[in-house]
Amino acid sequence: MEPTTSVRVLIVDDHEVVATSLAHVLDAEPDIVTVGVAGSLARARDLVTSTAPDVVLLDHRLPDGDGVQSVGTLRGLRPSVAVVILTASAADHVMVEAIEAGVSGFLSKTRSLGEVTSAVRAAAAGEAVISPEMLARLLPRLGSNGRAGRTTLTDREREVLGLLAEGLTNAAIAERLTVSVHTVRNHVANLSAKLGARSKLEALSIAVREGLLPDR
Repeated sequence: MEPTTSVRVLIVDDHEVVATSLAHVLDAEPDIVTVGVAGSLARARDLVTSTAPDVVLLDHRLPDGDGVQSVGTLRGLRPSVAVVILTASAADHVMVEAIEAGVSGFLSKTRSLGEVTSAVRAAAAGEAVISPEMLARLLPRLGSNGRAGRTTLTDREREVLGLLAEGLTNAAIAERLTVSVHTVRNHVANLSAKLGARSKLEALSIAVREGLLPDR
């Protein structure tokens, strides 16, 4: 039986071969549909508005601007969208900037096609698309104001936040805490709402800024 809903994906990449290949792979999946392909940020803005994607795969270098710097604009047009940065290689400071802009993660253009589809599903489900190793490397580089924030989290929310900082998925956190995935999702939703974050990586970025995570 085919799924009743599909993950709607917008691909933003000026390399036609890359974009076409990604669209072909994603459209072959029963639960994913490519709703548009854009070769520029201007076209991406139009398509985000007209096609209502769930996930945007966004190249970080485009002819009319920097993809990372456009994340805020795209999310402003569609607050619920998950933005995953496509990159062949990116310096740590670029990825830090992307996390602080609210991306849901990163996807290397060298990844296998199976990893691409898995990343799209993960982003659509609210998971962070980033390896624990990369997360551990980047977290200390996120900006901190050096002061404790005014956000008050429960002990359990702080515990969940700490496990998110380890790069654990909702399912892995549920197993660690011996609770249901549904319960973990609720904790993540609650702590994200308190922090004013729309993605797990953005929640971690804000938590670092407010001093809610221990020094790593």
